[in-house]
Amino acid sequence: RAKGVPAVNQELSNILNELWRLDVNRMKPGIDYTISIQGRANFVSQGSHAVRDHASQPLFSSVNENKLKNTTTFSRFMKLLDNYECSTGVTERVTTEELTETKLFLEAVLETEVMKRAHKYLVNKGQSSSDLRLFKSQLNLIYLDSCGFEHVFVGETKSGTEVIGFHNWIQFYLQEKHSHLDYKGYKAREHDLPDQDDHVLNLQFSWNGAVKPVGSIFIGTSPEFEMAVFTIIFLMNTQRSTTVLVNIDQCQMELVVFRHGRSLGTAYPKLLSSNGRHVSQCSQ
Repeated sequence: RAKGVPAVNQELSNILNELWRLDVNRMKPGIDYTISIQGRANFVSQGSHAVRDHASQPLFSSVNENKLKNTTTFSRFMKLLDNYECSTGVTERVTTEELTETKLFLEAVLETEVMKRAHKYLVNKGQSSSDLRLFKSQLNLIYLDSCGFEHVFVGETKSGTEVIGFHNWIQFYLQEKHSHLDYKGYKAREHDLPDQDDHVLNLQFSWNGAVKPVGSIFIGTSPEFEMAVFTIIFLMNTQRSTTVLVNIDQCQMELVVFRHGRSLGTAYPKLLSSNGRHVSQCSQ
């Protein structure tokens, strides 16, 4: 291992792979959705509007919307996406209906095997109460009582020039479909070209006129999987910013979590290598 390069966190990799295997709602590439990677995006400085487009087509060629609408956590998640203003500094008026939608989403997430396993792990680690109501309140505090959910899953624009947050593939797909978002190409090192089966992608895009020079998203994963992953990292660490190196399925990635007190600031995956390139032999 090169000096200064962090070691793979094996314990975290083990539990996250367990969650990966339990993620029955995950969409399958080439079956439930198809993406078109296209060209490599150029370097763009933060706040810049001048961006060359290296992808003439959308990132998502197709997505099985019936599956999205008929999978409880996906459909309830999409209802929540509508409840947010994209601009920071715009006060959102929370209606009773929106509070109900939040409650229903959390209830659906807590019923999944993915979140049940994450909960059990956190209880064993002394980070969460075994009482489901208290765990639900904890999730509410981390994500929904703050801007955590909005920042990570919805995205915000700052001063009309900068995209902050925005690390969710469903929001990406919906915004692209409605022509609010333009995919500019992938971001990767020379020797590590992504392909359409990758479940994590580093990319560049513009949204409502503002640019994200380098963004990163899980692709095809369920909302419960992403929440479970980020919740574990959030609760197992206390620093303002945490970066862990993990292997999930065939990908090696960094998972980055920022905190604001007891709430989530932001969280995202950063793909380092895919298709088992970081190991000589990687099982499917």
